[in-house]
Amino acid sequence: MFVQEEKIFAGKVLRLHVCTMEGAEWLEEVPEDTTVEKLKERCLKHCVPGSLEDPKTVTHHKLIHATSEKVLTDTKTVLEENIQDRDVLLLVRKRAPTLLPKMADVVAEEKRKQEQKAPDKDAILKATANLPARSVDRTMTHHNMRDFQTELRKILVSLIEVAQKLLALNPDAVELFKKANAMLDEDEEDRVDEIALRQLTEMGFPESRAVKALRLNHMSVTQAMEWLIEHADDPSVDAPLPGQAPAEAPAEGAASSAEAAAGPSSEEGGEEAKDELTEIFKKIRRKREFRPDPRAVIALMEMGFDEKEVVDALRVNNNQQNAACEWLLGDRKPSPEDLDKGIDTNSPLFQAILENPVVQLGLTNPKTLLAFEDMLENPLNSTQWMNDPETGPVMLQISRIFQTLNRT
Repeated sequence: MFVQEEKIFAGKVLRLHVCTMEGAEWLEEVPEDTTVEKLKERCLKHCVPGSLEDPKTVTHHKLIHATSEKVLTDTKTVLEENIQDRDVLLLVRKRAPTLLPKMADVVAEEKRKQEQKAPDKDAILKATANLPARSVDRTMTHHNMRDFQTELRKILVSLIEVAQKLLALNPDAVELFKKANAMLDEDEEDRVDEIALRQLTEMGFPESRAVKALRLNHMSVTQAMEWLIEHADDPSVDAPLPGQAPAEAPAEGAASSAEAAAGPSSEEGGEEAKDELTEIFKKIRRKREFRPDPRAVIALMEMGFDEKEVVDALRVNNNQQNAACEWLLGDRKPSPEDLDKGIDTNSPLFQAILENPVVQLGLTNPKTLLAFEDMLENPLNSTQWMNDPETGPVMLQISRIFQTLNRT
């Protein structure tokens, strides 16, 4: 009797590990030509007795290959799905299809959305037709903002005078302000990036020009090099930056600094210490003098304005080039002289500020005085002092008092 070779190897039996979501596990032995649907029936019969009485039970379940996470097709065989011996299958119940909403529910939802919808332009005009007309003066709003900045400067000027008088009574004030004066000698704005400067000088650029280029371009080597190449034939390339003192000027300041550092002898009385403190205050004020943005100065001078009036414009407008240009072309109010005037010491605003306990305590701190001086001449640094743990609370109280009295 002759037996065909394919009959001998037909129907290879696979042992499959089947799991359910409920935690049941078992081995299912099936020929490789078994369809997935038949395998699913056998699995359901094994784990859910009597489940096949409902023909929909089979269609409500699916088999998933655990390794590939593939959902097996009911009409394909185990061999066609490339299932191997000892593979793991998951028997999972299919999710129930989402029921379509009833028409009444859809209508109710649309009605609710319409009721919550924002009114359109026509509805707004209809609702506001009988209201009296009212216009906002944009110029007045801008003017009030300018008045706030001007008033804040006046407050700082007057508070500086009060702080100086209070600190003069502190026996340690002279030593405290000597340290503060030394700190100001190391102002980072006067420093030049040594590495950037060396890169430019090694390229052959003169050191003085390289320093000027770096300060004009915020210490960027690439931009400074481009500026040096662009202005190589400019006759004024070696001229000092506008608003900067000549190189010889610090000598006198250094001498006065050395004299102040020497301090009074132990035999001298309180008057000498007080005079020395006054000199230190003056020296600190000179070091805190306003520094105009060199780029803004050059840009405004190229429009035909004089250097002095350009510096005044930038000082009045906190180094803002566009605002400074408008000031130069307008009525030039407030004037630079107005910036040095203090607030009326008998005004309710100033009295309320002085009566605040946080401000009173802050005025005895030398750091507060330095902050006031810095903000007075460089308003853009106010954010730094507002975030300082010592000076921030003082500035916050001043702002709150001003805003409160300004609304009354």
